[in-house]
Amino acid sequence: MVVESLPNLDRSTLRERTLQALRAAITTGRYRPGDYLGEGELATHLGVSRGTVRQALWHLQHEGLVTAGHRATLRVNTLTPGEVRELFRVRASLEGLAARQIVSSGDSRAATDSLRQALTRLTDREADFAGRVDANLAFHLLLCQLSGNRVLVDTWRHLEGRVRVVIMAAGAIRAQPLMSPDRHEPIIDAIADGDPEAAVDAINGYMASAADHFAAGPRRP
Repeated sequence: MVVESLPNLDRSTLRERTLQALRAAITTGRYRPGDYLGEGELATHLGVSRGTVRQALWHLQHEGLVTAGHRATLRVNTLTPGEVRELFRVRASLEGLAARQIVSSGDSRAATDSLRQALTRLTDREADFAGRVDANLAFHLLLCQLSGNRVLVDTWRHLEGRVRVVIMAAGAIRAQPLMSPDRHEPIIDAIADGDPEAAVDAINGYMASAADHFAAGPRRP
């Protein structure tokens, strides 16, 4: 009898799954800013080697989600108020450029139809907090994608994890006002009117408000 050899486990897939699992645990708030990330504990929990976990954590450091502290201990990154403001300032520049390129493309009508459709997800009353965060970020990602600028989209995606951590750490009550449809409608209206300056002003206003809101930290009683 001829016994066919079994396929080897794809180690690259295992590394990617480990990375995805840890990234999701951070961006959904399971691990919160400041939480310690021990290689051994994570390896046992995920059923993988410490080396696989170490590689995943190395990638997450480069994404800005994990930072090395005292004696090289790794923790979920905690952004200072200044870093939060810088994060949203860069987002404003990227999304402002996206809006300009959408208007200059001459296809603003199709873009605004897509953006209005994406905005309806923010009114879903059955969505939980994580779902509303997904809908909010999906709207802003779509804005960048509609620009047709792939470098712009890639740059925005590189910031997405840190933005999500900031929002999730704030909690539903504090974050909800920044995710309401009426905060986004001025951006769509300006693009529909073919007015790039108004669109940029609306985006800058939204991002400045979000930066002030999230940089302030939790309100004290």
